[in-house]
Amino acid sequence: MERGHETVLPDEAEYAASVRRATLFLALLYQFIQFVISNTLWAFLGYDPIAIAPITLILMLNGTLMSYAMAAALFRFRNRSILFKLLLGSALSLVAAAINASVDFLSHGLIEHGDPGAINWTNVGYTVIYCMALFHGWAFLYIALLANYELRERERRLAVTREEALTAQMRALRYQVNPHFLFNTLNSIAGLIEEGASTAARRMVLSLSAFLRTTVELDPMQDVCLADELALQLGYLNIEGERFSDRMRIKLDIAPGLERALVPSLILQPLIENAIKHGVGGSVGMVEIVIRAARQGETLELSVENDRANDPRANKPAGTGTGLKNVADRIKARFPEVGAFIFGLVAPHRFRAAITMPLRLA
Repeated sequence: MERGHETVLPDEAEYAASVRRATLFLALLYQFIQFVISNTLWAFLGYDPIAIAPITLILMLNGTLMSYAMAAALFRFRNRSILFKLLLGSALSLVAAAINASVDFLSHGLIEHGDPGAINWTNVGYTVIYCMALFHGWAFLYIALLANYELRERERRLAVTREEALTAQMRALRYQVNPHFLFNTLNSIAGLIEEGASTAARRMVLSLSAFLRTTVELDPMQDVCLADELALQLGYLNIEGERFSDRMRIKLDIAPGLERALVPSLILQPLIENAIKHGVGGSVGMVEIVIRAARQGETLELSVENDRANDPRANKPAGTGTGLKNVADRIKARFPEVGAFIFGLVAPHRFRAAITMPLRLA
């Protein structure tokens, strides 16, 4: 939508329309309260409220029009300083008071006497002062309303910005997984080719192609059921099984009902990659990899355990590499209050990595 030479974005137009609706409602309410109070005071002074109701009604409608016009002017300069808006509100109050006093003078003269009659400047002065007080009150009330709307709009935009930043961060972290996985898998394929296992290498390339086709379609901000995540990881393990089938055993220990638990997509992959690389890849004997899912109150704990090579260097927990750091960053970004990621040796030759997150069932 174009306004002069300025392009108004849809959210700006919606914001302006919302302010206009609130302004009209508040102006009518403000002037109606003034109408009721005026009629009540006139009644206390001995005037017939029914007889003067047309005059006060005209003044209420004119006051609403003046109030809305003042609000439109203040809204136009909403980005200026609060001092500027207060001074502008005072100036507009003076103009609106003079117009309203003129309407008051004419309506009293025409309705009560059929003739405006002579001007009583003292009464006009009192009326202008009274109206200035009313319109000053309205101007400052509207400035407060505008400040409240601006604060809410700023908070909304900040929330949108934070959400966009989180989405970008989660995408960046998620996309670190695929190159890491691809590097490891291509190394495995290269190893099979060097060993002369061309059939297994071909089968592994086809499996890799199918796996990547599935993973690139996943939205990093869209959670998946644990059952689907496990199916993806078993596909990955089948790929690695082409090379390590003689010394890799997989065990799933999933508590009943947790197959429906929602988890970030591919969150287990770096943990399983780590188990393959430092467990199976560094051992000559059979290595067991255990994938567990357990419920701890209102939290879900996912863990991957694996045997490690029986040598002195394996007794120290490995430093946080790309894969494990990726998991830690994703969990921290997604669940900053309740998410956790820990890893380390749980036995002399047994490594465990565990993720804690809120339990949410699909």
